[in-house]
Amino acid sequence: MERVEHRACFGGWQDVYEHVSKTLGCTMRFAVYLPPQAEHAKLPVLYWLSGLTCNEQNFITKAGAQRYAAEHGVMLVAPDTSPRGDDVADADGYDLGKGAGFYVDATQAPWATHYRMYDYVVNELPALVEAELPANGARAISGHSMGGHGALVIALKNAGRYRSVSAFSPIVAPSQVPWGEKAFGAYLGDDRAAWRAYDATALVEHATERLPLLIDQGDADEFLDGQLKPQLLQAACEAAGHPIELRLQPRYDHSYYFIQSFIGAHIAHHAKALHAQA
Repeated sequence: MERVEHRACFGGWQDVYEHVSKTLGCTMRFAVYLPPQAEHAKLPVLYWLSGLTCNEQNFITKAGAQRYAAEHGVMLVAPDTSPRGDDVADADGYDLGKGAGFYVDATQAPWATHYRMYDYVVNELPALVEAELPANGARAISGHSMGGHGALVIALKNAGRYRSVSAFSPIVAPSQVPWGEKAFGAYLGDDRAAWRAYDATALVEHATERLPLLIDQGDADEFLDGQLKPQLLQAACEAAGHPIELRLQPRYDHSYYFIQSFIGAHIAHHAKALHAQA
């Protein structure tokens, strides 16, 4: 694990690390914000999963999250969105291949060799963070769009692993929208039953933990009706008795201007859970 960026930020440090991932079979980068409290104590970690076309830079440069993380004493860890490298499979377009890992473990060629972002985020990355950085083992998870999908799915599939979960503009039902159908068909194959393992609307039905889902969605989001469909998750949660707070925010779109506007509330939400006694 090698630090490749190191910049002072709100009394702490915004770093980027590079490491060879055994899970993905390539060299990966992830961003870490260490708030000033990290000089004297081990801290909880909020994992952030970014959306299509993004890498580890988008969140740390556009969200304005560091000031709130410093205020609340929470580390921020933001991985890349897919494996990278010359030998990693790719595709034309922005919604499949590099930058579009969809936080699944691919089973189909040529993707299965490297595209195991679910395993990477759930297992390898936190193990590395907790071994090498001042992290105390308390975790929360959040994300945007494709990353919001990833955060919801990972929290729902891993009871007891995260103290809290939230999402901005998530793809809540990837099995029922074009982005998800394209990615899941490529990564997981034609058997739609296999897709349910990575679909939040399907997972809430049998979730063994009732971790509340916090979602902010802009009502002027250009992808709202065609790709996001948050009402499908709301209906699934109501049917299953799973707690959800879906906040439809007037005038906001799909951009990081939206995330900037509400990231402080999300970090406060996670900090409350992360600093609570286990």
